[in-house]
Amino acid sequence: MLTYISRRLMMLAIVVLGVTIMTFVLMNVAPGDPAEMVAMARYGLENLTVEQVENIRISEGLDAPVWIQYMHWLAHALKGDLGRSLVTGDPVMQEIMVRAPATLILALASLVVSLLIAIPAGIISAARQNTMLDYLARTGALLGASMPNFWLALLLILLFSVTLGWLPVFGYGEFRHIILPAVTLGTGLAAITTRLTRSSMLEVLEQNYIITARAKGLQEGNIIFHHAFKNAFIPVITIIGLQLGHLLEGTVIVESIFAWPGLGKLLVDSIYARDYAVIQACVLLFAVLFVVINLLVDILYVYIDPRIRYEKKG
Repeated sequence: MLTYISRRLMMLAIVVLGVTIMTFVLMNVAPGDPAEMVAMARYGLENLTVEQVENIRISEGLDAPVWIQYMHWLAHALKGDLGRSLVTGDPVMQEIMVRAPATLILALASLVVSLLIAIPAGIISAARQNTMLDYLARTGALLGASMPNFWLALLLILLFSVTLGWLPVFGYGEFRHIILPAVTLGTGLAAITTRLTRSSMLEVLEQNYIITARAKGLQEGNIIFHHAFKNAFIPVITIIGLQLGHLLEGTVIVESIFAWPGLGKLLVDSIYARDYAVIQACVLLFAVLFVVINLLVDILYVYIDPRIRYEKKG
């Protein structure tokens, strides 16, 4: 196991390095003068002068070649210094630490919504195959998977905020503020998990040990929850781990729509302002979290199913 983890950590470092390089290159080939956009965000469009733009270009090192800028950033990042925001001048790590709790709360709430919908729906759909409940669950999963997050968010705002007036469109700090964003993200994830849970359960329910358990007269509920679901849950864990990583990515759109003060909104605002330091730090954090979560999921397999081993025999 230790050998496997060591190899995965080496791959993690390579993947993260590749992501940072790609992000840096894409930021620099994007249209527009980064120094001018930073100056506009810092001083405003009306009071902007050529001297201010040139001062920012020189002081922030934007006049250096791209590879020199990247090596300068990487050298500081390896020391734990992610630099300062080009717009506000505040340390990037400070801004991330302020915004990270909001994103984590939203991601976990969305994952809970997803599991509360998907796991029961997938189990019932498999246990009642080709019945009305199965058709309803499959139709709901198809609709949820087909509907983009931004469109669902607008529909929820129109219904629960504009028409009914039950929930706020934006805000942070109270439970009612997180309901619409969490449902928006959780519904789409629930659709995928429901379909995977159903297919995995159907495969397990056809195994010989399930047939034997039924022949012994065990109750159907006991067979499904204590025998079938544990084995069917292994591929579901994979998708849950991937979804938790994608939740961080999905918050970029949803946080912008609901003005949720998390990392997603910080990233979008930084892209508009071409704040390289903040963009690079957010992408680095998302990449590290994504690959670490996948590693933890792989390790968790061993504890769920003792038959799984990562070390080579003999």
